[in-house]
Amino acid sequence: MWPNLVARWKGVALTLVGVVATVWLALTGQLGLYIHPRYFEFTAIMAVIGGVFALAALALAPRGIDDAHGHGDGHVEHEHDHDHETDASSETSIARRTLGAIAALVIVAASIVALLVFPPATLTAQTAVQRDVDRTSADLAGDAPSLTGADPSTFTIKDWALLIRQVDDPAAFDGQTATLTGFVAPAPGDPDDTFYVARFKVTCCAVDAQPIGVPVHLPGWKDRFVADDWVDATGGFARDPSGGDGLVLVPDSVEPTDEPEQPYVY
Repeated sequence: MWPNLVARWKGVALTLVGVVATVWLALTGQLGLYIHPRYFEFTAIMAVIGGVFALAALALAPRGIDDAHGHGDGHVEHEHDHDHETDASSETSIARRTLGAIAALVIVAASIVALLVFPPATLTAQTAVQRDVDRTSADLAGDAPSLTGADPSTFTIKDWALLIRQVDDPAAFDGQTATLTGFVAPAPGDPDDTFYVARFKVTCCAVDAQPIGVPVHLPGWKDRFVADDWVDATGGFARDPSGGDGLVLVPDSVEPTDEPEQPYVY
């Protein structure tokens, strides 16, 4: 009987787990760890609608249908008991259904643990390196703001990351001081002397998030920080003292800080 119950309701159970997780993230302000804020309202509404339909499926299921299945199963199992003496394939069929039901329960339990027990986490420095901070920042450079007539004190880390890919003349940044907040990601080409202060730019959701970052020249940085540490870095821009291409931030200070409530940029 119980394998049939599991087979019948596993989809509804998984739907409810997803709905509860989505609504919980929305109510606790953590939905932004997965999707762009412009989709918050749509996602929350659709989650509630999905929950209503899932509960309606539970409430409107024909009464006794599971019992009927159960009795039927008992009958089947009874028949299987008889068949066991004459037909070994029936016993194999029961074992297969039982294993399938156990697997379904494991999947539902794993979903509960993954979505409702473990805290949501942001994308990591390893993901930023894998997605190539330099390449994605260069690809987005066309969206950089103009330095002419702008107030650089209003620039975000995304603005600076794109500007130094668009303008490679250090003279253009004379007198400019930037304060950047982001996580530490090793620079693959110069991992001992340089790291990125990086963030992820989210267009739709975390799956398509693109890392952007500003290289910071700080020899021996590994003695103070590890990948994924959040820091505030303040300084000016200059050619890479290590001889690398492009501009880097030569910091006056780099201090640890807490991860902000909204770790992504848009």
